[in-house]
Amino acid sequence: MRVVFLSPAYPPEMVEYARGLAEVGAEVYGVADTPRDQLPAAVRPYLRDYLHVPRIMDEVDVMDRVSAWLRGRSIDRVLANWEPMVELAARLRERWGMPGMSYDTARGFRDKQLMKERVAAAGLRVPRSRRVHTAHEARAAAEEIGYPLILKPIAGAGSADTFRVDSQGELDAAIRSLVGVPVVSCEEYIDGQEYTFDTLCIAGKPVVESVMAYFPKPLEMRMHEWVSPIGITVRDMEQESLQGGITLGRQVLSALGMGDGFTHMEWFLTSSGEAVFGEIGARPGGAKIVDQMNYTCDVDLFREWARVACYQSFEGHAERKYNTAVIFKRAQGHGRITRIDGLTEWLRACGPWVVEERLLRPGALRRDWKQTLLSDGWLVVRHPEWNEALQMAQAAASKIRIYAQ
Repeated sequence: MRVVFLSPAYPPEMVEYARGLAEVGAEVYGVADTPRDQLPAAVRPYLRDYLHVPRIMDEVDVMDRVSAWLRGRSIDRVLANWEPMVELAARLRERWGMPGMSYDTARGFRDKQLMKERVAAAGLRVPRSRRVHTAHEARAAAEEIGYPLILKPIAGAGSADTFRVDSQGELDAAIRSLVGVPVVSCEEYIDGQEYTFDTLCIAGKPVVESVMAYFPKPLEMRMHEWVSPIGITVRDMEQESLQGGITLGRQVLSALGMGDGFTHMEWFLTSSGEAVFGEIGARPGGAKIVDQMNYTCDVDLFREWARVACYQSFEGHAERKYNTAVIFKRAQGHGRITRIDGLTEWLRACGPWVVEERLLRPGALRRDWKQTLLSDGWLVVRHPEWNEALQMAQAAASKIRIYAQ
């Protein structure tokens, strides 16, 4: 099994997917814009060969270079797990007549307005939305949809460059902030608890399903630097409040023509109990979500994804044993980390339930919290009881402090 894997080392978790491919017997041919001599040492053992391209986002140039590089060699799969590469992977499959997700299907998972139109056409509840190209179109859409509303890139990922807008003045400010974004989605704001629906699918049918709850909502995480974002996977998938979202997620997979691989969906549970679609990507969730799923079930989904992608086979045992929380920390101040308060006490109190502690240490330069949700490090804790996991996560969020200057 020979596999072209786009961007095998960025974002950093892609190294784990390259490992998974190698461990299920695939020959991995990596393609990215990282010079060969700058590839992380961790990924090199998993690559049979590697092509450095000057501009990974230049689809036409990359397709020509990869086709020339591989001329005379047979390839069985083209795979990508980073959001911006999903359409390029589909274009390469179609150019080479290879099985896998088509470009049209990939567009449905990538273009947020087309996505909502296809999901709505299946009779499912989506936020009212419009595709806008100009400030004039944005103002007209806002008048039609009404405030509050959400303005975000049509092909964005997560909540980057996403704005809640409550007035004409805020709309004008958001338009100015998105001046470099050519196409924007203007959509109805849904007030409700926000969850994910994450799957690993074979032929569009989940072999693994997972739900994660956000504390607070992702948009609030992006707006306030002082927040320590928390995400908790739900052990008990049978609870009644989640059934609408799980059913919605399965129907969305069918509506968008999902094939093999990971999906990551956001959905809302309103105060009336209605499940409302948010958006979905044909790729794994970022920000440690797959790690959380692994800790929840004691499984290796990096490897099982590779088995699914290569052989349409799943051999993992995905019994849900724990509620798993990840807590991302942001330092107070600027410059280098000077101290961490409360960590020793928290570790002592949580004991064996802590499975990862990856906070930056004194002397390290703090990260730009607006550019990475991983921020200045993270903690992972798990527990069979939901309330216990939540309380430990909230304690980490409120009692651990990182300082920089």
